[in-house]
Amino acid sequence: AAAAQSSNGPVKKSMREKAVERRNVNKEHNSNFKAGYIPIDEDRLHKTGLRGRKGNLAICVIILLFILAVINLIITLVIWAVIRIGPNGCDSMEFHESGLLRFKQVSDMGVIHPLYKSTVGGRRNENLVITGNNQPIVFQQGTTKLSVEKNKTSITSDIGMQFFDPRTQNILFSTDYETHEFHLPSGVKSLNVQKASTERITSNATSDLNIKVDGRAIVRGNEGVFIMGKTIEFHMGGNMELKAENSIILNGTVMVSTTRLPSSSSGDQFGTGDWVRYKLCMCADGTLFKVQVTGRNMGCQISDNPCGNTH
Repeated sequence: AAAAQSSNGPVKKSMREKAVERRNVNKEHNSNFKAGYIPIDEDRLHKTGLRGRKGNLAICVIILLFILAVINLIITLVIWAVIRIGPNGCDSMEFHESGLLRFKQVSDMGVIHPLYKSTVGGRRNENLVITGNNQPIVFQQGTTKLSVEKNKTSITSDIGMQFFDPRTQNILFSTDYETHEFHLPSGVKSLNVQKASTERITSNATSDLNIKVDGRAIVRGNEGVFIMGKTIEFHMGGNMELKAENSIILNGTVMVSTTRLPSSSSGDQFGTGDWVRYKLCMCADGTLFKVQVTGRNMGCQISDNPCGNTH
C-alpha cells in the first residue's frame, strides 16, 4: 500500500502481492451476485412469436382449416357410400372412354342435366325404368317439355313437335302442318287444346266429329266459316250467337228443339210486359229476320220486312 511511484513509472509488485490481490478480487466477484447485471424494461425488448391480433388471426385460420377438413371428410364419406368406391373400382357406375356413364344399380337423383346432344337410354335387352316419388317426371329441352304424371301425360312446345319410328324413320305424328297433314295417332280418340288455328277440321267417313267445351266455344274464320256434314247438331247450355259481316246462310233442313225454350203456362202474357218475344221468319232466298210478337197467331207479315213477300 505504501508503494510509491518513482519518476520512472509505477512500482513493480512482487509475486506474492500479485497473488494476494488476485485472490481478493476473485473472492469479491464470487460473493457479488449482481456482478454484470443491468436492469432492463421487458416491454422494450423485441418480442418473438404471434401475439395480439396476429395470434387471434392465426387461431381463426386454424379453426377454419379444421372445419374445411371436417366437411371434406363428410363429403368423402358420402361419395364413398353412394358411389361405393372399393379396391376393385366403383360398384355403382362405370366410366367409358367414349364418354358413356353407365349406372349399374338403382340410382336416386333429383335433376339431371345432360350435355349437348346427349342420350339417356337403357341396356339392349332391359327396360329403362324412371320413377317419380309422388312427383311428375319432366323432360325439358328449351321451351319443349314432356311431363308424365299419375293421370296424364302432357307435351308443351312453342316450336312444334314430331314423333317418328327410330327404325323405319316413318313420321307417326307431326305438328308441321305445312308439310304434313295433321292426323291423330292411332288409338288417340280425343284432342284437348286451348286454341287451334287451322284451315279445316274433318273426321273420317265412319265416325262423327264432336267438339265439346266446358265453357264457351268461339269459331272464327278470316274468310268465313263453312260447316258441312250429313247432320249438324248444336247442343248448348246457354246462348248461341251467330255473327257475320255479310250474311248467314243455312242450306238444308233447319230444326230447332223447343224443349228448352221459355214458354208461358199461365195463358196470354203478351200485354203484361214480363216477356219480350220474337218470331223467326225466313225469306224465299233464305234470309232470316225476327218479328216481335205482340199478339196471338201473329205472322211474319210486317211492313218493313227485308224480303218484300213474306214466306
